[in-house]
Amino acid sequence: MNPIFLVVGPPAVGKSTTSRALAARYPRSVCIPVDDVRDMVVSGRVLPGAVWSDELVRQVALARSAVAYMALSYRRAGFAVVIDDFWDPHHPADYQSLLGQPDVHRVLLYPGQDEAHQRNLRRSGGSPARAYIDEGIEIVYGQLDSVVPQLVQEGWVVIDTTTLSVDAAVSAILQRTAGKP
Repeated sequence: MNPIFLVVGPPAVGKSTTSRALAARYPRSVCIPVDDVRDMVVSGRVLPGAVWSDELVRQVALARSAVAYMALSYRRAGFAVVIDDFWDPHHPADYQSLLGQPDVHRVLLYPGQDEAHQRNLRRSGGSPARAYIDEGIEIVYGQLDSVVPQLVQEGWVVIDTTTLSVDAAVSAILQRTAGKP
C-alpha cells in the first residue's frame, strides 16, 4: 500500500519544500498543500491569528476534510501522498478519517525557533508578511513546546531540521517512518 505522509510544523520551517521533495522520491506521487485548498476560497476566507474564531476553525476543518478525501482517493489510484499542512491543536479531530488508516505517517518538522525566524527573514525579507509570519512562529512554538513529548508518545515522528538540508530531512523522514519509496 502506498504511504500517506502528513507533514506539519510551525510557519517558515520548510514544510512545503520538504513535502515536495519527499513526494519526488516516489515514482507516482502527489503533494497536497492545505494552504492551496484554503486559497480556493474566493471570498470570506479567514486567516489564522493569535485567536481562532469559530469560522476559522470551520474553514480549516473543511479544507482538511477535503484534503483527507483527496489523499485517500489518490492512494487508491496508486499514488504516494504527501500532505503539507501547518500545525495547530485541531489536527487530531480534523484528520480523524485519515489517521485511522494504515500506512499514514505523521511528521512534525521542528527546527529550533531561532532557525524558523531566520528562515522567515531569508524568505520574506522586508515584506509586510514577515511580521505576520514571525507572530505565527511565536504562537505555534508556544503551543508545540509543551505538547511535543505527547506527540512522540502518540506516534508522531519529530524531525529537528535546524541543521538538515532538504534532502537530509527527507532521508530522515523515510528512515524514521520506514516509508521507503
